[in-house]
Amino acid sequence: MFLDVMRRRNPAFIEAAMRLHQEGKLPANAYVLDLDTVERNARVLKDEASRLGMKIFAMTKQAGRSSSLCQAIKRGGIDRGVAVDMACARATHKAGLKLGHLGHLQQVAKFEAAAAAKAFRPDYWTVFNETKAEEASAGARAAGYVQDLLARIQEEGDTFYRGHEGGFDGSKIVEVADQLDHINGGRFAGITTFPALLFDHKTRKVLPTHNLSTLAKAANALAKTGRRDIEINAPGTTSSVVLAALSDAGATQCEPGNGLHGTTALHAIEDLPELPAMLYLTEVSHLSGGKAYCLGGGFYIDPIFPEYDVKALVGPEPTVAASALRSVEIPPPAAIDYYAMIDAGGPNAPRPGDTAVFGFRGQAFVTRAYIVGVSGIAKGSPRVETIENGFGETAAWPV
Repeated sequence: MFLDVMRRRNPAFIEAAMRLHQEGKLPANAYVLDLDTVERNARVLKDEASRLGMKIFAMTKQAGRSSSLCQAIKRGGIDRGVAVDMACARATHKAGLKLGHLGHLQQVAKFEAAAAAKAFRPDYWTVFNETKAEEASAGARAAGYVQDLLARIQEEGDTFYRGHEGGFDGSKIVEVADQLDHINGGRFAGITTFPALLFDHKTRKVLPTHNLSTLAKAANALAKTGRRDIEINAPGTTSSVVLAALSDAGATQCEPGNGLHGTTALHAIEDLPELPAMLYLTEVSHLSGGKAYCLGGGFYIDPIFPEYDVKALVGPEPTVAASALRSVEIPPPAAIDYYAMIDAGGPNAPRPGDTAVFGFRGQAFVTRAYIVGVSGIAKGSPRVETIENGFGETAAWPV
């Protein structure tokens, strides 16, 4: 989906990754990150958020919580991250990002709350119910501070991915706020939802969901009681071009993820300020039945997209030429992706050892792929900085 954009807007990245692979410096089955471009993208997002007076937290799960990614984001001016789960919190904290937001999307398990409070002291902690608020507040109390809590709210008509449901009744937010304020060790700080924005395939635009209206209605109800400085956390399909709309809707916090490496859905169809900075690289293993089988482990086709003809750049040398593009059959989600099958017909057929490059809107943390950070591409001297797993830990590679 993003390969054509990358070929056009960041060809040096593709060529550098292919060259490093052919030199034996970069593993197959790897999400590769252009750290120079990530830093640039982070600065674009940070500058726009600052112009609008919004807090900004980086979501790193899509790029496998890479430590070198976190450092590039930090150099770009974003010093805080949002943790989608505790594994994310550990990795980003270890990499040097302050934890800006914990508990959203995944709530913190009850016997991890005290440790999370003591180790991370997150700026904001999202809770879905009073039990989780009690656990977070008790951890903060034991650690000697008062935790700012965000109430995840929902109302009829809101949009959630299946399995993401949950939260307080938005129509009762005033009572919820009072309830959280009375918990020892915690205080009500604001409200959140996900997704506040979604890409619409019919209009080819990023549009607000009903959830954003739910946030606005709840914020208005809180303001009528005299509450001020209410934090409104509104993540979803975040790039620099949507921040003004979020701010106009009352949002005070944004959480770019795919935007940091230029792979939101909107980036696939429009040239946005952020450049593509993440690709998936693997290699051809063997030939069988007119197909070139390439090593898998990291294939992820985001279900937000309709089915499309997946293509890869395939060859023994760095290239972005259209003649190197080949159609690929990806195993269905129900199968284990040991291999994908590349069309091997016609001239210049793929051979074992050839490099294959894909452009995905990745979710690297749910795959078995390596995460590789590469610096120096902008200066023409690419260098592998880190080779890690999806938990931000140094990988045992090549053995």
